[in-house]
Amino acid sequence: MAMSEIERRNSRVDDGRIGGKGWVLRMVGSPLVWIAAFALTAVAGLILPLRLPLGPNAWDTVVYLDAIQRIELGQVPTIDFFAPIGPLGFYLAAALDIAFPNAQPMLLINWALLPVMLPVLALIAGEVCRRSRPQALALVLPFLLFAALPINLHGLYPSPGFDGYGFYNRHVALLLYLLIATLIFAQRRSLSIGLVAVLMLTLFLTKVTGAVSGTLLVGYATLSGRMRFRDAVIAAGLVILALGVLELATGLSSAYVLDILTLLGLNTDTLLPRFLTVASVKFNVIGPSLLLLAALAYASWRNGLPTALADWRTLADAPIGWFAVGLVALALFETQNTGSLEFIGLWPILLPLILDWRERREDRMRPVVLVLALAVALPSAVICMERGMRAVIGGATYVALDVPDLGPLGRVSVKPDIATRAATMLDHYATQPEGYRDLIRRDILPSYTLYSEIDYQATWMLEIQQAITAIKAWETANKRELNGFFTFDFVDPLNVLLQRTPPRIVPVGVDPGRSTPDLQPGTIEALRQTDAMLMPKCPVTTPREMIRSHFAAALEGRERIALAPCWDMYLKK
Repeated sequence: MAMSEIERRNSRVDDGRIGGKGWVLRMVGSPLVWIAAFALTAVAGLILPLRLPLGPNAWDTVVYLDAIQRIELGQVPTIDFFAPIGPLGFYLAAALDIAFPNAQPMLLINWALLPVMLPVLALIAGEVCRRSRPQALALVLPFLLFAALPINLHGLYPSPGFDGYGFYNRHVALLLYLLIATLIFAQRRSLSIGLVAVLMLTLFLTKVTGAVSGTLLVGYATLSGRMRFRDAVIAAGLVILALGVLELATGLSSAYVLDILTLLGLNTDTLLPRFLTVASVKFNVIGPSLLLLAALAYASWRNGLPTALADWRTLADAPIGWFAVGLVALALFETQNTGSLEFIGLWPILLPLILDWRERREDRMRPVVLVLALAVALPSAVICMERGMRAVIGGATYVALDVPDLGPLGRVSVKPDIATRAATMLDHYATQPEGYRDLIRRDILPSYTLYSEIDYQATWMLEIQQAITAIKAWETANKRELNGFFTFDFVDPLNVLLQRTPPRIVPVGVDPGRSTPDLQPGTIEALRQTDAMLMPKCPVTTPREMIRSHFAAALEGRERIALAPCWDMYLKK
């Protein structure tokens, strides 16, 4: 059965059943009330000085903090500094930072795209409410669940904590959820065109791989007849027009495209191993999805395959066609990710499928299809709630790290034994460097999953605190304020924390071999104008040494100073 027919039948649902039970039930059953309550809760979360349990790869938050500071100083992403993702998330995070300067960074960045996503969600909910309020609520509540906390659906560490990485992947997963909901549920042409244009533009400016998956979905909507070809062309024209205006005003669009091409050159792995990785990591969704597709295909075959072209197009617009394409599009996006809300975009496809088979199908396959549909949908929701609640409940017994100079970035907590271990490991790295230099010669890290280990992230924060303490002491003793810093590490929070000027034409998030392009014209000269270049040593690692080698030309003529047990400073004379 085509989805258009499903929607026509859904339009007959009597929402008056809710209205007769009083205003309280009407409020609770209103999707717009839930969206407004969520927005107010998010504002409160950004105002309050919340301390969150530390999670794996938490230093990824500094990529955004670094970009936010640069934007506030007038630098433009992709023009004044290379970034591995689109500029929109940085700009929206910078806007929120102005409004909520003391927000916990993980929450600030996680909710950076809400000013775009919540209005879009409200428009979709309002459209669906005209036909069925319960169905609108069934679209809104899962979205709010997945948008609520910095949680990925695949854990990298056994202890509970919030995920300070994968922000832009979560943003794209939520945007694709909205795009699929728009293509399936928005019936008014003007609304559909406007939302598709807004979402595709947002996807492109957030992460280009999300736009690729979005283009596949919009293209399928056009081929299946759900969206008119003319409407898709209008939406595409609006996106191109917006990018053209942006290009004329700032030159950002073309610079972003060049960065995309650079990233493609740095990431040349074939897709097959990545698809296999996605299938392995998310087998709890992929497995039931393949079985569900098989069940739907069998049911379609048993009912008789179409013979006319128009009937094939109707089948393409049915749940089986949309589910197959949605699965492929979302899997394609997930091949480029580490940390995401994988496959949540399947829910807007599963919802009408479940309603169709539950309420209108008299078929022996109905129990099988319904069980498999729930098997696809439930793991993501259960994992999200389980990981979120573990972090919230477990965090009640955690202790704060002793990092007073890290500001909101340091408002994290860890298990007491991890706090003790982090301090001990910092001293161990400083006093036992030779073993780690031997690991560099062997080209391996101290641990295979070093950056995913919460105790290392805690040690890194203590290492940054040691640097700030030592810099302040050195500046006081030498009566000289350093104008800025560059650290030979993946991220560099020192300019943000000490309110100094970061160098231009230097990437945010320096990941050797993955997101670090060849030196751009002017990079070395910009670094030479920076007073202090810093080498972290707790521990020395292959990536840190690779970064130092990459920017080694900027070290010429500098004086090496043993700043602290874990830090060497290369001072501009």
